[in-house]
Amino acid sequence: MAIRGIRTDVSSLPLPKRLDSLTSLRFFAAFAVFTFHFTGTGGETGFGRVPVLFPYSMIGGQGVTFFFVLSGFLMMWVFKPHEHPGVFYWRRVGRIWPAHLVSLLLAIYAYYIMAHLTIDWPSLILSVFLVQTWPPHVYPTLPGNEVTWTLSVELLFYLLFPLLGRLADRCRTRWLVVATALGLAGMWLTNWIAAVNATPATAGWIMRLPVVYLPEFLLGMTVATAVRRGWRLPLRPVVPVLLLAAYVGFYYKGRPQLTLGAIQQVDYTERQAVAIFSVLIILAFVQREIRGLRGVLNTRPLVLLGAWSYCFYLVHHSLSRIATYIWGRLPDNNWALLGVLAVGVVGNVLAWLLFRYVEEPAERWMRRHTPKRWLPPPVPEQASPRLPAPRPEPEPSPEPAPQPANR
Repeated sequence: MAIRGIRTDVSSLPLPKRLDSLTSLRFFAAFAVFTFHFTGTGGETGFGRVPVLFPYSMIGGQGVTFFFVLSGFLMMWVFKPHEHPGVFYWRRVGRIWPAHLVSLLLAIYAYYIMAHLTIDWPSLILSVFLVQTWPPHVYPTLPGNEVTWTLSVELLFYLLFPLLGRLADRCRTRWLVVATALGLAGMWLTNWIAAVNATPATAGWIMRLPVVYLPEFLLGMTVATAVRRGWRLPLRPVVPVLLLAAYVGFYYKGRPQLTLGAIQQVDYTERQAVAIFSVLIILAFVQREIRGLRGVLNTRPLVLLGAWSYCFYLVHHSLSRIATYIWGRLPDNNWALLGVLAVGVVGNVLAWLLFRYVEEPAERWMRRHTPKRWLPPPVPEQASPRLPAPRPEPEPSPEPAPQPANR
């Protein structure tokens, strides 16, 4: 199939397995979510509102959309059709649960003990197993570690991926594109119907259901599959980044010029728009790495911050809550930006500790202890063909002893 503006490049260099630029992008997405929680949504929310960032910082909440798209892209990028699903599940458990369980202790202290909130044990236990987004009447709305509602979404992706990966691997690219487009349209329609016909609490629960976010995951899978098959789109990273910035500016500054119905439609399509910008940014940087180009995102400090970003995401909101309870809200002025930086630095130190002593060792342990019945049998070494033994060389006859000369 020929798509205008897209070319097929099947003669490119081997695709890289390691994509450092995407690891670095994880840090920026996690920090965007942190900034959103720090500055709040207006009024007396957050640790302190920073006028130079607010209201644009509220788009940082959609950093989770970037993570959903990125998850689909990376899983499909390294997909092995013949790998046993048990291996995938086993390693996913080692990747997310140990750090989640440790960070939950900090969250309980921040969200329950310091807040003097009675623990609803069934809801808290649901959050331990990352299924808290499914029941409609958990308490509070985001029990346990509040930010782990996104892990509940990711858990559904993990459960379905061995099947979805095989389907995507066998499906033609054009049908993947059609399925993704229909899924994103379904997200918009679901949001619209829920907002119009349900109570705010019920609509919020519907839009937290993991199944609603499957199209974002599928978007990442589709683009990864297309790139693996040789599709390329001439695109520099600066282009989708600027487009995202323009969208954010319009979203918050252009709203007063719109009618109420138009504003509602912009809200209903926010997730899909951010998902499309996210996958274009991912695509642009991946194509750079395929061509062997390196940039700022390939530098070691940013790659390390990206590696710690999952742990930073787990602790950042608890840390902001604890700081708020201890020192109160910061004044709503630009000096609060120093608070953003200070809490961000402390959060990354905690993230490094959590990564260094929990996430990384647990993941290595799980890899070493993968059940052998799920692993492919070892390939026997090819025995070299036996050659006939060489015949021994005949030893040379001893030279006769010199005879004495006749006199």
